[in-house]
Amino acid sequence: MTFAEDASQMRTGNAARIMATCRNLAIGALRLAGATNIAASLRHNARDPARPLTLLGLI
Repeated sequence: MTFAEDASQMRTGNAARIMATCRNLAIGALRLAGATNIAASLRHNARDPARPLTLLGLI
């Protein structure tokens, strides 16, 4: 429930599948970076807009 999937209103076309893929990518990237608590890691990365880009190696 970290991403509030049950509250999502995307139900048409491929939107739900695309959002699930994005969520899985985010979780996978955090796990590869050594995160054990996904919720805490998401909050940590949300505090600074550059952190997720650094995590992905884009900066």
